[in-house]
Order: sequence, then structure tokens, then C-alpha cells
Amino acid sequence: MSKLLIKPQASKGRVHHVTPETAGWTYVGFDLHQLAVGETVSGGEAGREMCLVFVSGKGTAQAGDKDFGELGQRMSPFDGKPYSLYAPAGTQWAVTATTELTLAVCSAPGTVGNFVARVIAPRDAEALTRGKGSNVRHVVNILPETEPAESLLVVEVITPGGNTSSYPPHKHDKDNLPHESQLEETYYHRMNPPQGFGFQRVYTDDRSLDEAMAVEDGDVTLVPRGYHPVAATHGYDLYYLNVMAGPTRIWKFHNAAEHEWLLKP
Repeated sequence: MSKLLIKPQASKGRVHHVTPETAGWTYVGFDLHQLAVGETVSGGEAGREMCLVFVSGKGTAQAGDKDFGELGQRMSPFDGKPYSLYAPAGTQWAVTATTELTLAVCSAPGTVGNFVARVIAPRDAEALTRGKGSNVRHVVNILPETEPAESLLVVEVITPGGNTSSYPPHKHDKDNLPHESQLEETYYHRMNPPQGFGFQRVYTDDRSLDEAMAVEDGDVTLVPRGYHPVAATHGYDLYYLNVMAGPTRIWKFHNAAEHEWLLKP
């Protein structure tokens, strides 16, 4: 199995735990928690900012000295936009499930004192549709570069069955602004219905990295560098949550030259 494909490590509690050390990179961290009613998860680090995404379910949330009450509204990642909570570096936070809760914890380097904790409500997250034909996908910008944060970029995408996304293939692995930014990236995949599967390829121009992976419900994939297109199989919609971070907080990508013709009108 590819080293870029991470299967769930448990069915409840902390299901995924990706750190810069385990991924072999510098910036992005990703945890996923499956909580039963009444269970609590907490965290916070002096050197890392965090974005807590309520993938499905509800819970009460605190960050620092603020009580944000109950957050979350959707019971499936395929049913509307999420609630999220931004916790700046050095902020201790806690979430207690009031329903069954899938909570993603996205993290990247941060500096204490630069930002304040805040809720990112569904109304605050921009929704848009990209592509045409069988390349249509539906995007929700949870924490884009236009919103306050130090390192993190967080977005979720739903790709309808039979469609592609992150396509035409693009990459963001060179610190070459204004043309391209260097960003590590994780994908957290979900399927609807859950028994489905999709595909993701991660590859470089010289093919020194070239991995093709079948992704199933609950899998995480790592994109340390290279192009990273995704395909949803017929009959199964594919959701993914992206976490990106790098030396500069901006998303500038480079399309694979041989596939840019797909963008022509």
C-alpha cells in the first residue's frame, strides 16, 4: 500500500493522527475524532493554530476563555456547509459531543497573540461550483487566504459520482511566487454511499513520485508534492476535506501543461 494512503486507525476516538513528523514534512497536521454523546476531546499548542471542522454532528465548544455553545448542524458531510472553530496558537480548546460527532482538527504553525478564536458559521463559508461537464465539483471555502489566520488554508469539496476534481492536474510545490506557492496538503475522503471508492493519483513531472491509490470512506491521503487529481466512481459522490499550509499563506497552483487544453472554452 502507498505510504501516501492512511487508513483509519480505529472506529472511535482518535481515528487519524497526522503530524509533520509522521508525514515527513514541515507544516500540516490533521487529526480526526469520532465521538459518542458526552465524550470530550481537547487540545491546543503554543506553536500551532487549529481549525476544528464539525464534519458531521454537534457539540459544545470552548476556546480560551470563550464559550461558543453548541456548534454543528449537518449530520452528514454531504448535507450542507459545516460549522468550524478557529483556535489560534496557544489557545486551549475543548469540544463535547451532544450527538455522535465527527470532528476534524486541522493544524499548522502559528504564533501566540496574532489572532483570536472565532466561529466560522455556514453563512461565513463561501460556496462555489468549479468546472464543467464531468469536471464539475462543489467547493466550500472554510478558511481561505482572504480570512484571518497565520498558516492554515482549509476547504472542502464534493465531487459528484463519475466526475473528477483537483483536475486538470495541478501542483503547488514550489516557492515561486507570484506564479506558484509551496503548500503541503492532506485529503480526508468520505463516500456516499459509504461502501463506494474513488481514485487519487499523486505524481511529479519526472515521475520520481508516482502513486495511484484507491480511496475508501474515511481514508486520508498525503500530498507532499506533485499533481494530485481525484476521480469519483459512478454512483458514489466523493467528499474531501483539504488542509494546506506552507511558507506563505497563499494558494497559487501550476497546471500540468499537457492537460491545460481541457480549460479551453
